[in-house]
Amino acid sequence: MNKILFVEASPRGAASKSTQLANEYLETLSRAGAGVEVDHLKIWEADLPTFDGDKVAAKMAVIGGQEQSASEKTAWEQISEIAGRFASADRYVFSVPMWNGGIPYRLKHYIDIVHQPGILWGLTPDAGYFGLLKNKHATLVLTAGAYSPDFPAPAFGVDHQSTYLHDWLTQAGVEQIDEVRFQPTLLTATPEADFEKAKRAAIGLAEQHSSTF
Repeated sequence: MNKILFVEASPRGAASKSTQLANEYLETLSRAGAGVEVDHLKIWEADLPTFDGDKVAAKMAVIGGQEQSASEKTAWEQISEIAGRFASADRYVFSVPMWNGGIPYRLKHYIDIVHQPGILWGLTPDAGYFGLLKNKHATLVLTAGAYSPDFPAPAFGVDHQSTYLHDWLTQAGVEQIDEVRFQPTLLTATPEADFEKAKRAAIGLAEQHSSTF
């Protein structure tokens, strides 16, 4: 049984195109009998603690190999529980709308919580950062109102969405990353047809992935 962590980053629920596409992907895997367990994380409903002073101090103590204070240990236990849930998944599915060229701030908040030393990454003076996640796979479902990779002009937006997610996941050790894109969602004369094309891409990718489970 493969455990998939589905991170739903849109606050729009069933109206979200990125969420709809991610659901198509996951439902296709299920119909294909891929043997998956989906852990669904709705980050707009999740209890994400503030990454405050104690948590930052606890993180720096881990990096520096120093003893944590009592309050830092408590803070680190809270962070480690959330990060451990992420690290325990075999695969990841992210449904992510583009906000102002980047990702929704609640997703960034979540990433800042889970991307921790000794859990997702390590650091050495000679080699720099290295990922601790092994044999993981991620599927990114990306939408954007105006931006399109076919029209990479600044006037239509700049992609700090996929680039940020790729860089973060790669640093954590995720080596296989696939994408499904519905971009743009607004500046197109055929939004319904374009969405159906993206849906077919999500279904096709799921069918391809089902053979690897």
